[in-house]
Amino acid sequence: MTPRAFRTMKDMALPILVLALLACVPLLSPPDYLMHVLITVLLTALAGTGWALMGRYRLVSFGHGAFLGIGAYTMGLLWNYYGISPWIGVPLGVAAAVVAGLLLGYPCFQFRVVGHYFALVTLAAGEIVRILIIALRDVTGGSLGMTPHQASPGDAFAAMQFGKAGFWWIALVAWALGLLAWRLLDCSMASRALAAIAEDEDAAASIGIRVTRTKLMVTALSCALAALAGALTGQYRMYLNPESLAGLGISLQIVFGAIAGGMFSIIGPTIGALITIGLEESLRIAFGTQFTGAAALVYGILLVLFMIFLPRGIAGLLERPPRASTGRKAPAEGTVPVA
Repeated sequence: MTPRAFRTMKDMALPILVLALLACVPLLSPPDYLMHVLITVLLTALAGTGWALMGRYRLVSFGHGAFLGIGAYTMGLLWNYYGISPWIGVPLGVAAAVVAGLLLGYPCFQFRVVGHYFALVTLAAGEIVRILIIALRDVTGGSLGMTPHQASPGDAFAAMQFGKAGFWWIALVAWALGLLAWRLLDCSMASRALAAIAEDEDAAASIGIRVTRTKLMVTALSCALAALAGALTGQYRMYLNPESLAGLGISLQIVFGAIAGGMFSIIGPTIGALITIGLEESLRIAFGTQFTGAAALVYGILLVLFMIFLPRGIAGLLERPPRASTGRKAPAEGTVPVA
């Protein structure tokens, strides 16, 4: 066995062990409420991972809720009106969200819509999808939402209608696919190209990097993960609502989770999802319906604080400090290095 192959197997051993241990969680018979929270954390982490794939390269989106909504409603409508199984509807919903993301991204990238202008475009796109869902109330149920048709016990598998244990395993596989997509992107040349584009698009184009094509690639991947999270969330809850799957609130939740956890770390969005869902459940228990906008308000305040004082998120605290250059001693803790 070559040293490189040995290192690869060593790097894969820990993630496989962690996934195996997580797969055993339902066997411990945890309370239903705990399983619900854990499933929600995994699906939120998947959406956050998709957002961070773009966000860490300065492609900041405030409209990822649109792709969650497209994925969820495509799957739900195909099942309710045409009887198409969610096993087929989920991939079709992901494909529809990717197409929407490319249609949105292409003119933006082609005409150099960057920075806060790009963020505003995505924000508008998210609201357009939410308003469209509400406007088509005869089909989508509007602001009241829609419920996927309940299948008979014999057709539960085809309808992807499982108990919490079954959905835990589905969510775990989807979460693992999100982390794998992150890892594969990191190991590819596209990651270096995106980093160069984030620094200076003109300089990147001058050395032969196809700027628009590279941005569209990461946009498609990001939209696919967000749509997968949205479709699985809708199917798990058996309820689709434009406010929780396509509005500004869910987009803000995704952004907050990714930034709070650390959008530059593969595990950062998962840490952020734990914080986000934990905060949401705590506020729900503490305030109930007395303070309806509590979660959005707290997300906004904490998002500003994290961006100012902890820009690399919680995961950034766990990163190793850079090593000192060869031939020079590292500066002592608490001192300022002198050039």
